[in-house]
Amino acid sequence: MQLTGSVSLLIIIINCVVSWRGFRETDFFARYEFEVEKIMIYKDYKRLVTSLFLHVNWQHLIFNMISLLLFSFALEGFMGSLKFIALFFLSGVGGNLLALLIHRTDGSYSSVGASGAINGIIFASIAVFPQMAIFFIPGWLFGLIFIVYSIYGIRSKKDNIGHEAHLGGALAGMLIATVFYPSIILSNPLPVLLIGLPVIAFIIIIVKNPSLLMVDSFWFKKQQNYTVDDRYNVQKKTSQQEVDRILEKIHRKGMQSLSRKEKEVLKEYSRR
Repeated sequence: MQLTGSVSLLIIIINCVVSWRGFRETDFFARYEFEVEKIMIYKDYKRLVTSLFLHVNWQHLIFNMISLLLFSFALEGFMGSLKFIALFFLSGVGGNLLALLIHRTDGSYSSVGASGAINGIIFASIAVFPQMAIFFIPGWLFGLIFIVYSIYGIRSKKDNIGHEAHLGGALAGMLIATVFYPSIILSNPLPVLLIGLPVIAFIIIIVKNPSLLMVDSFWFKKQQNYTVDDRYNVQKKTSQQEVDRILEKIHRKGMQSLSRKEKEVLKEYSRR
Protein backbone atom coordinates (compact mmCIF):
# COMPACT_ATOMS: atom_id res chain seq x y z
CA MET A 1 0.00 0.00 0.00
CA GLN A 2 1.38 3.37 -1.04
CA LEU A 3 0.23 6.49 0.75
CA THR A 4 -1.10 9.04 -1.70
CA GLY A 5 -3.60 11.81 -1.51
CA SER A 6 -3.84 13.50 -4.87
CA VAL A 7 -7.55 12.73 -5.37
CA SER A 8 -8.37 13.48 -1.73
CA LEU A 9 -6.63 16.86 -1.95
CA LEU A 10 -8.46 17.63 -5.20
CA ILE A 11 -11.80 16.81 -3.56
CA ILE A 12 -10.92 19.07 -0.63
CA ILE A 13 -9.96 21.94 -2.95
CA ILE A 14 -13.19 21.60 -4.95
CA ASN A 15 -15.22 21.50 -1.73
CA CYS A 16 -13.54 24.66 -0.45
CA VAL A 17 -14.01 26.57 -3.72
CA VAL A 18 -17.63 25.54 -4.27
CA SER A 19 -18.59 26.00 -0.60
CA TRP A 20 -16.96 29.44 -0.50
CA ARG A 21 -19.02 30.53 -3.49
CA GLY A 22 -22.11 29.10 -1.80
CA PHE A 23 -21.37 31.18 1.30
CA ARG A 24 -21.26 34.33 -0.82
CA GLU A 25 -24.05 33.69 -3.33
CA THR A 26 -27.40 32.47 -2.05
CA ASP A 27 -28.66 31.88 -5.60
CA PHE A 28 -25.74 29.57 -6.29
CA PHE A 29 -26.32 27.73 -3.01
CA ALA A 30 -30.06 27.31 -3.70
CA ARG A 31 -29.41 26.09 -7.24
CA TYR A 32 -27.23 23.16 -6.18
CA GLU A 33 -28.32 22.13 -2.66
CA PHE A 34 -30.15 18.87 -1.99
CA GLU A 35 -33.86 19.70 -1.84
CA VAL A 36 -36.65 17.11 -1.95
CA GLU A 37 -39.11 19.21 -3.95
CA LYS A 38 -36.60 20.08 -6.66
CA ILE A 39 -35.55 16.45 -7.05
CA MET A 40 -38.88 14.65 -6.80
CA ILE A 41 -41.14 17.12 -8.59
CA TYR A 42 -38.78 18.88 -10.98
CA LYS A 43 -36.44 15.90 -11.54
CA ASP A 44 -33.34 18.00 -10.83
CA TYR A 45 -31.20 14.94 -10.13
CA LYS A 46 -27.87 16.77 -10.36
CA ARG A 47 -28.52 17.99 -6.81
CA LEU A 48 -27.80 14.47 -5.54
CA VAL A 49 -24.18 15.13 -6.56
CA THR A 50 -23.71 18.89 -6.42
CA SER A 51 -24.90 19.12 -2.80
CA LEU A 52 -21.85 17.07 -1.77
CA PHE A 53 -19.64 20.10 -2.41
CA LEU A 54 -21.72 22.69 -0.54
CA HIS A 55 -21.60 23.37 3.19
CA VAL A 56 -23.60 25.49 5.60
CA ASN A 57 -20.67 27.47 7.01
CA TRP A 58 -16.91 27.38 7.51
CA GLN A 59 -17.20 25.26 10.65
CA HIS A 60 -19.20 22.63 8.78
CA LEU A 61 -16.72 22.68 5.89
CA ILE A 62 -13.58 22.50 8.03
CA PHE A 63 -14.91 19.65 10.16
CA ASN A 64 -15.77 17.58 7.08
CA MET A 65 -12.47 18.29 5.34
CA ILE A 66 -10.44 17.35 8.44
CA SER A 67 -12.43 14.10 8.67
CA LEU A 68 -11.70 13.43 5.00
CA LEU A 69 -7.98 14.08 5.52
CA LEU A 70 -7.79 11.70 8.47
CA PHE A 71 -9.29 8.72 6.65
CA SER A 72 -8.70 9.20 2.94
CA PHE A 73 -4.97 8.94 2.33
CA ALA A 74 -4.45 5.33 3.41
CA LEU A 75 -7.63 4.17 1.70
CA GLU A 76 -6.82 5.98 -1.53
CA GLY A 77 -3.36 4.40 -1.49
CA PHE A 78 -4.93 0.97 -1.04
CA MET A 79 -7.74 1.31 -3.59
CA GLY A 80 -6.18 3.53 -6.22
CA SER A 81 -7.55 6.79 -7.58
CA LEU A 82 -10.39 5.51 -9.77
CA LYS A 83 -11.93 3.24 -7.16
CA PHE A 84 -11.54 5.94 -4.52
CA ILE A 85 -13.36 8.49 -6.70
CA ALA A 86 -16.14 5.96 -7.32
CA LEU A 87 -16.37 5.29 -3.58
CA PHE A 88 -16.66 9.00 -2.76
CA PHE A 89 -19.42 9.77 -5.24
CA LEU A 90 -21.41 6.56 -4.83
CA SER A 91 -21.35 6.90 -1.03
CA GLY A 92 -22.45 10.53 -1.22
CA VAL A 93 -25.27 9.78 -3.65
CA GLY A 94 -26.25 6.72 -1.60
CA GLY A 95 -26.57 8.89 1.49
CA ASN A 96 -28.70 11.42 -0.36
CA LEU A 97 -30.94 8.68 -1.76
CA LEU A 98 -31.67 7.40 1.75
CA ALA A 99 -32.46 10.97 2.85
CA LEU A 100 -34.75 11.28 -0.18
CA LEU A 101 -36.50 8.03 0.71
CA ILE A 102 -37.10 9.08 4.30
CA HIS A 103 -38.13 12.68 3.57
CA ARG A 104 -39.95 12.03 0.29
CA THR A 105 -43.13 13.78 1.49
CA ASP A 106 -41.39 16.83 2.94
CA GLY A 107 -40.85 19.04 -0.08
CA SER A 108 -39.03 21.70 1.92
CA TYR A 109 -36.39 19.33 3.34
CA SER A 110 -32.92 20.31 2.21
CA SER A 111 -29.35 19.48 3.12
CA VAL A 112 -25.78 19.99 1.98
CA GLY A 113 -22.36 18.58 2.80
CA ALA A 114 -19.92 15.83 2.02
CA SER A 115 -20.71 13.94 5.24
CA GLY A 116 -22.39 11.00 3.50
CA ALA A 117 -19.43 10.52 1.17
CA ILE A 118 -16.96 10.87 4.03
CA ASN A 119 -18.83 8.33 6.13
CA GLY A 120 -18.64 6.01 3.14
CA ILE A 121 -14.85 6.42 3.18
CA ILE A 122 -14.69 5.81 6.94
CA PHE A 123 -16.80 2.66 6.80
CA ALA A 124 -14.99 1.35 3.74
CA SER A 125 -11.79 1.80 5.77
CA ILE A 126 -13.30 -0.20 8.64
CA ALA A 127 -14.10 -3.01 6.21
CA VAL A 128 -10.75 -2.94 4.40
CA PHE A 129 -8.47 -2.59 7.45
CA PRO A 130 -9.51 -5.22 10.06
CA GLN A 131 -7.28 -3.84 12.82
CA MET A 132 -8.44 -0.26 12.38
CA ALA A 133 -9.34 1.71 15.51
CA ILE A 134 -11.11 5.06 15.69
CA PHE A 135 -10.54 7.15 18.82
CA PHE A 136 -9.02 4.04 20.42
CA ILE A 137 -12.26 2.12 19.76
CA PRO A 138 -12.16 -0.98 17.53
CA GLY A 139 -13.49 -0.13 14.10
CA TRP A 140 -16.36 -2.60 14.22
CA LEU A 141 -17.52 -1.27 17.62
CA PHE A 142 -17.29 2.34 16.48
CA GLY A 143 -19.35 1.41 13.42
CA LEU A 144 -22.02 -0.31 15.48
CA ILE A 145 -22.31 2.65 17.88
CA PHE A 146 -22.54 5.00 14.91
CA ILE A 147 -25.33 2.96 13.30
CA VAL A 148 -27.39 2.84 16.51
CA TYR A 149 -26.91 6.58 17.06
CA SER A 150 -27.86 7.40 13.46
CA ILE A 151 -31.04 5.32 13.58
CA TYR A 152 -31.97 6.98 16.87
CA GLY A 153 -31.26 10.40 15.36
CA ILE A 154 -33.49 9.70 12.36
CA ARG A 155 -36.33 8.51 14.58
CA SER A 156 -36.07 11.24 17.22
CA LYS A 157 -35.56 14.27 14.93
CA LYS A 158 -33.98 16.08 17.90
CA ASP A 159 -31.29 17.92 15.96
CA ASN A 160 -30.47 19.34 12.55
CA ILE A 161 -27.87 16.70 11.70
CA GLY A 162 -28.44 14.79 8.44
CA HIS A 163 -28.37 11.34 10.03
CA GLU A 164 -30.07 9.85 6.97
CA ALA A 165 -27.24 10.85 4.64
CA HIS A 166 -24.66 9.71 7.20
CA LEU A 167 -26.29 6.31 7.54
CA GLY A 168 -26.86 5.84 3.81
CA GLY A 169 -23.31 6.90 3.01
CA ALA A 170 -21.84 4.55 5.62
CA LEU A 171 -23.80 1.58 4.28
CA ALA A 172 -22.97 2.44 0.67
CA GLY A 173 -19.27 2.77 1.48
CA MET A 174 -19.10 -0.61 3.17
CA LEU A 175 -21.07 -2.34 0.39
CA ILE A 176 -18.91 -0.75 -2.30
CA ALA A 177 -15.76 -1.89 -0.50
CA THR A 178 -17.04 -5.49 -0.44
CA VAL A 179 -17.92 -5.28 -4.15
CA PHE A 180 -14.41 -4.09 -4.97
CA TYR A 181 -12.81 -6.61 -2.59
CA PRO A 182 -15.13 -9.61 -2.01
CA SER A 183 -12.50 -11.31 0.14
CA ILE A 184 -13.39 -8.81 2.89
CA ILE A 185 -16.48 -10.87 3.68
CA LEU A 186 -14.26 -13.80 4.67
CA SER A 187 -11.27 -11.92 6.11
CA ASN A 188 -13.21 -9.26 8.04
CA PRO A 189 -16.82 -10.47 8.40
CA LEU A 190 -17.58 -8.89 11.81
CA PRO A 191 -17.97 -5.22 10.78
CA VAL A 192 -19.69 -6.13 7.52
CA LEU A 193 -22.36 -8.14 9.33
CA LEU A 194 -22.71 -5.94 12.44
CA ILE A 195 -23.03 -2.78 10.38
CA GLY A 196 -24.60 -3.93 7.13
CA LEU A 197 -27.42 -6.12 8.44
CA PRO A 198 -28.99 -3.61 10.91
CA VAL A 199 -28.96 -0.83 8.31
CA ILE A 200 -30.48 -3.01 5.59
CA ALA A 201 -33.13 -4.23 8.05
CA PHE A 202 -33.90 -0.62 9.07
CA ILE A 203 -34.34 0.45 5.43
CA ILE A 204 -36.65 -2.50 4.70
CA ILE A 205 -38.75 -1.70 7.77
CA ILE A 206 -39.23 1.97 6.90
CA VAL A 207 -40.12 1.08 3.31
CA LYS A 208 -42.76 -1.40 4.41
CA ASN A 209 -44.00 0.60 7.39
CA PRO A 210 -43.05 4.29 7.08
CA SER A 211 -45.31 5.19 10.00
CA LEU A 212 -42.52 3.97 12.26
CA LEU A 213 -40.67 7.15 11.34
CA MET A 214 -43.73 9.22 12.25
CA VAL A 215 -43.90 10.59 8.69
CA ASP A 216 -46.73 10.28 6.20
CA SER A 217 -45.83 8.84 2.84
CA PHE A 218 -47.78 9.45 -0.31
CA TRP A 219 -45.98 6.44 -1.80
CA PHE A 220 -47.73 4.13 0.66
CA LYS A 221 -51.22 5.60 0.79
CA LYS A 222 -54.12 4.02 -1.00
CA GLN A 223 -53.90 7.04 -3.31
CA GLN A 224 -50.33 6.75 -4.44
CA ASN A 225 -50.28 9.79 -6.74
CA TYR A 226 -48.79 13.10 -5.75
CA THR A 227 -51.90 15.24 -6.30
CA VAL A 228 -52.17 18.77 -7.68
CA ASP A 229 -53.10 19.97 -4.19
CA ASP A 230 -50.04 18.28 -2.73
CA ARG A 231 -47.83 19.98 -5.26
CA TYR A 232 -49.50 23.36 -4.73
CA ASN A 233 -49.06 23.16 -0.97
CA VAL A 234 -45.40 22.23 -1.34
CA GLN A 235 -44.79 25.08 -3.78
CA LYS A 236 -46.63 27.56 -1.55
CA LYS A 237 -44.62 26.56 1.50
CA THR A 238 -41.36 26.73 -0.41
CA SER A 239 -42.26 30.14 -1.91
CA GLN A 240 -43.02 31.59 1.52
CA GLN A 241 -39.74 30.24 2.88
CA GLU A 242 -37.88 31.92 0.02
CA VAL A 243 -39.58 35.25 0.74
CA ASP A 244 -38.76 34.94 4.43
CA ARG A 245 -35.13 34.23 3.55
CA ILE A 246 -34.95 37.31 1.30
CA LEU A 247 -36.49 39.54 3.97
CA GLU A 248 -33.98 38.25 6.51
CA LYS A 249 -31.18 39.01 4.06
CA ILE A 250 -32.47 42.59 3.66
CA HIS A 251 -32.54 42.95 7.44
CA ARG A 252 -28.93 41.76 7.76
CA LYS A 253 -27.26 43.21 4.66
CA GLY A 254 -29.62 45.80 3.20
CA MET A 255 -31.62 46.02 -0.01
CA GLN A 256 -28.50 46.47 -2.13
CA SER A 257 -27.38 42.92 -1.28
CA LEU A 258 -30.25 41.35 -3.23
CA SER A 259 -29.66 39.69 -6.57
CA ARG A 260 -31.81 40.45 -9.57
CA LYS A 261 -33.67 37.19 -9.14
CA GLU A 262 -34.39 37.90 -5.46
CA LYS A 263 -35.79 41.33 -6.35
CA GLU A 264 -38.07 39.70 -8.92
CA VAL A 265 -39.30 37.22 -6.30
CA LEU A 266 -40.22 40.08 -3.94
CA LYS A 267 -41.91 41.99 -6.76
CA GLU A 268 -43.99 38.97 -7.71
CA TYR A 269 -44.88 38.34 -4.06
CA SER A 270 -46.07 41.93 -3.61
CA ARG A 271 -48.55 41.51 -6.48
CA ARG A 272 -50.41 38.67 -4.76
